[in-house]
Amino acid sequence: MQRSGLRLAAVGHVEWVRFARVAHVPRPGEVVHGLEPFDEPAGGGAVAAVQLARLAGSSMLLTALGEDELASRSVDRLRELGVSVRWTPRAEQTRTAVSLFEASGERTITTFGPRLEPSAADVQLPWGELGAMDGIYFTAGDQEALRLARGARVLVASPRARAALGHGVGLDALVLSGEDEGELRVAEQVGGEAQLLVWTDGERGGRFRTRDGSSGSYPAAAAPAAAVDSYGCGDSFAAGLTYALGSGMELAQALSLAARCGAVCATGRGPYERQLSAADLAHAR
Repeated sequence: MQRSGLRLAAVGHVEWVRFARVAHVPRPGEVVHGLEPFDEPAGGGAVAAVQLARLAGSSMLLTALGEDELASRSVDRLRELGVSVRWTPRAEQTRTAVSLFEASGERTITTFGPRLEPSAADVQLPWGELGAMDGIYFTAGDQEALRLARGARVLVASPRARAALGHGVGLDALVLSGEDEGELRVAEQVGGEAQLLVWTDGERGGRFRTRDGSSGSYPAAAAPAAAVDSYGCGDSFAAGLTYALGSGMELAQALSLAARCGAVCATGRGPYERQLSAADLAHAR
């Protein structure tokens, strides 16, 4: 089942990322030349918000940014991409990062500065609107922010929101990389609070476990083109799952759509050149 007019949001972090293609990630002491550099506001909150907007027509992002030029550029660009950005200022600079992707499509990321996270104490953010949402994906924020996000019909979270997790706020799903040791450790500690745990494993698909004890695997989606850059695939997957569960899809169908989101994202440079859209879904019917 696919519903129109879904109200969807992401609560999380944004970082200004310089992307570049390299022959290979530099080894210690080596200098490697980056090709075709470009910049985008990215990070889990931004990537998910854009993916939600492309599936549903619009989305909202609650985030924190520095009081600097990069904040203004981030907001302008995300609004171009269909996201209603609601942000609060921080004294720190907007976080930046560099992401290098190889011919295989694998990416390596280096971040600079602290991750700026929204808080329920930020009264200028529209926390009261979250209870009307059909689905929210949560990547960063404090415990009270997660509790307010729990007012949505469907709440999906990332282990990167570890500071907010583990306090008894139930999740509909927790999505993590099956190869990220940090995320795996967080899932071991707080996974019992989620109705559904989903481990992603790239081209090998992934697996899931529900709170009632059932478990299984799901296949990877067929990519529409060769892999270019894996940046944003995981958050596109999680946003796709949020959209699907918010639409009322059954688990198998929801995982299939989420896998398509991850596969399509991998075929573009950066997170936004290729993402699954509502037009793609309509064409597939």
